[in-house]
Amino acid sequence: MADIDKQSTQANPPGSGQRDAVVEKLVFAALREQTRARRWRVFFMLFFIVYLTVITIVLMSDTQDGYGVAGKADGEKHTAVVRLSGLITDGESAGADNVFSGLKKAFKHDDTAGIVIEINSPGGSPVQAGYIFDEIMRLKEKHPSIPVYAVVSDIAASGGYYVAAAADKIYVSKSSLVGSIGVRLDGFGFVGLMEKLGVERRLLTAGENKGIFDPFLPEKEKEKAHLQNMLDQVHGHFIDAVKQGRGDRLSDNPDLFSGLIWSGEQSIQLGLADDYGTTQTVARELEAEDIVDFTPKTDLLDRIADRIGASAGRHISEQLFGSFSVN
Repeated sequence: MADIDKQSTQANPPGSGQRDAVVEKLVFAALREQTRARRWRVFFMLFFIVYLTVITIVLMSDTQDGYGVAGKADGEKHTAVVRLSGLITDGESAGADNVFSGLKKAFKHDDTAGIVIEINSPGGSPVQAGYIFDEIMRLKEKHPSIPVYAVVSDIAASGGYYVAAAADKIYVSKSSLVGSIGVRLDGFGFVGLMEKLGVERRLLTAGENKGIFDPFLPEKEKEKAHLQNMLDQVHGHFIDAVKQGRGDRLSDNPDLFSGLIWSGEQSIQLGLADDYGTTQTVARELEAEDIVDFTPKTDLLDRIADRIGASAGRHISEQLFGSFSVN
């Protein structure tokens, strides 16, 4: 029996079980670490693939949408395109400075046969729209041999139509939304609600009218009349621009400048537009079917964010407000 115990002790010396357990733990820890590292490698590889895919989509969409890249015409006559999309607001892609840049490059290019301003805008700042209108008229006078056309896709309303009116011709789709020749000023009045809640408004001003149109104070007829007069003046500037651009093509419909919005079909009947057409049909009429995009490009990250945001924005807008919203 003693010999058996001795052999057992030699086969499993004291502490061997503990060492085996430690070794086993180390092996499993190493395996877990390798698995974790492999997962991170797979994650980063997938992330890199997605990143490259997004970049490729953005770059391909800029060059494979039927248009070339600004300044890369091949020596043949081409139709230049400048896009005006979204709200016409200072600092945005549809702001005056951005549109100016594209228009100037398009006019200066030796191979430009004509310019198309592609418009898809519900409006925005009357100041920015007025700037763009004036610049188009100036450039047309400076380059009389280069015609300028506006092509409306979904909508050219309010400030969007303000810009379109500067074109030599305006082309629409039957279902485009056109017009809204008017000006608006939005506000709310919370006086009744504050009274029900027992809230008192306290406001100090230096200047008799500094608190004009304050939503927490009762409306004053004098202030209302002043604001209405201001809106009427801006509306008059808008009407003058439309008449300057469209001339005797406009009908004498009394509702023309009332702020109503019209379908593309109605806009042609009213003289707000000339015909149905697209950028491609205009290019064929010009006999310059090569189309070169002169719209200034933002940097890559902004373009990716814009495309993602625009897609999400369109979905939310359609769910909340229907197909369109007019400024």
